[in-house]
Order: sequence, then structure tokens, then C-alpha cells
Amino acid sequence: MTSRTADSLFRTSRDAHDCPTPPRHGRASLITVCSPRPLCRRMPQPTERGSPMDTGNFRGFEVAIQHPGIAVITFNEPERLNGFTQECKRDLVETLLQAQMDDFVRVVVITGTGRAFCAGDDLSGRRPADRPGLVPPIHGGHHNEIGTYEGLRHISQPVNTAVRNLDKLCIAAVNGIAIQTGLSLALACDFRIAAREARLGSATLRFGLLPDEGGQFLLVQLMGVAKTMDFLMRKRIVSAEEALALGLVNEVVEGVELMDRAMALATELANGPQVSMRLLKKSVYNAAEMTFAHALDEIAAKTAISDHHADAREGVAAFREKRAPRFNAWIDERATKR
Repeated sequence: MTSRTADSLFRTSRDAHDCPTPPRHGRASLITVCSPRPLCRRMPQPTERGSPMDTGNFRGFEVAIQHPGIAVITFNEPERLNGFTQECKRDLVETLLQAQMDDFVRVVVITGTGRAFCAGDDLSGRRPADRPGLVPPIHGGHHNEIGTYEGLRHISQPVNTAVRNLDKLCIAAVNGIAIQTGLSLALACDFRIAAREARLGSATLRFGLLPDEGGQFLLVQLMGVAKTMDFLMRKRIVSAEEALALGLVNEVVEGVELMDRAMALATELANGPQVSMRLLKKSVYNAAEMTFAHALDEIAAKTAISDHHADAREGVAAFREKRAPRFNAWIDERATKR
């Protein structure tokens, strides 16, 4: 969803298939969900770190760094179901760029507070004045076709592009409602762990609108054309268990266990050989869009880099010496030089 909407409006129902009242005008994050329960979760706390990445409370989210090099981005406006504004999107893109450029950051975890991961866009504009912005505001909006196109290409869609362009692995810890913008963001991540209470859907056709931030492309990648057609055309909002069966999430856990499980996975990934893992992530996504011949050439080029890296030498030495490998010494060395 994009920033051409009025305030986000929501209601709850015991029947997830009830059709909500359409918005009065434009796009809105208007959804129906099943009897949500508040989640009791242990949130990660900031630790001492050598990362230059900006941390703290920004417009719509907060950023903390956990050992070993895990950047945790938490959407923190539960009263708005963590709806996005233009400013929030642009700050989020900046944060992801910082994560990409920071050697200390190895893995990114994205989650929400309250009963939503992110339920779409919120254009109320009412935000705490004491929250700093990472980028200056841009005025204007979706007042005509050209404005809508430019807003999508340069403000809304770059959020998902920034996630996919990360060579660090990204985990979506889907704590609750993930609708429209929230669904696309979760699908752009490399791993998705959902709380049992989570609900995922697009449902833009309920308002005669398209999923405009790349959701249909990501859905086709994950579950194929036929299931995507059913999911979108029937305006479906599915439970976490059905999302697992469809291949939209990797794992479903109890809500109280969500962040512990996400951080355990993040720690496992962060302790792996980062250069090889980053090259492999790019190769996997590129392989989905390349010819076989081009994919083989790219794999050979990336392997030539990883085979001569210090992590590869350490991995071979550890195997010969029958011990656990100690990867990523190069990251620690760079951090100590700052």
C-alpha cells in the first residue's frame, strides 16, 4: 500500500472472512482479523557494540544492536497497528542502507509491537515530535497518475528493494497482523517466523486496488502462480498455520516464544562464515531470474572470491584439526580498529 490514504482504520471480528466497510476514499489499511490476543514478548535490549549504525527511537520504529552483530528493527506504534508513513518508509530504507554498509552488522531482524507486525499505511501524520528523522521530509503525494507512479517507485517500493538488496540475511519475526505493506515487507525477508496469532494477507481488491509494493511478485516466487491467483483474487487473509502450509512462512511458534526463536536463528546465522553466506544469498536470488548458463558463471565468480577468503582457510584448517571453526575474525579485527 502507498501513502495516498487517509488514516488507517481497523476493526476486529471472530470471522476472518467478514468483509470490512470500505474506506471513504483512497487507499487505507483496513482489515479484518480473528480475535487477536496481546502478545507477551521479551524484547531485546541494546548492548555495547562497535557498530556505527544509528540506533534509538525513530519515526515509527526503533533500532537496537545485539551481539553478535544482530540489528533488531522494531515497529513501535501499536496504537496504529504499526502503519507506515512516507517518513517511516524513507527512514527505514536509510536504516537498511546503514546495516548494509556496516561490517559489524551480520543479520537483521524485523518485528513489531502489540498485535500487528505492520497492517499497511497510516497517513494521519500524527507522530511524536521528539522522534528524530534520519532523512528530511519530502512534500507532495499521489494527486495524479505521475505522482502516484513516482511515489511508488521512489518511496514505497524501495523498502522491499532495500531488504532484498541486503547481502546480510534478514529475518521477519511476524508477531501479529501483516497486511498489504506489512505482508510485502515480510515476504521480502529471507526468513519468516510467525507467531501463532499472526494473520497474513493482501486484500487490496476489497477496495478495488492493487498490491502496489511488489507483493504479487514475491508471492509468485514463494508459492507459484496458481496459489498466488487464489490468494489475491479471493482477497484472502490467512492464519499463521495456513501461511506455513502455503510456504509464506518458514516456521510458526507461540507468541511468547517468537523473539527468542528469531534471535536464536539470527545468532546461528551471524556465527556462520559471513562472506560465503552473503555471496550465497545473492546467488540464490539471482538463480531464480537467470538462465542456467548465466547462473553457473555467476556461481563460479562468487566461488572464486569465497575460496580465497580467510573464512575458507579457517574452515579447512578446522576440519583438518578436528575442531569447531572460528569464522569472521576479519569482522572483529575491523571493529577493534575503529
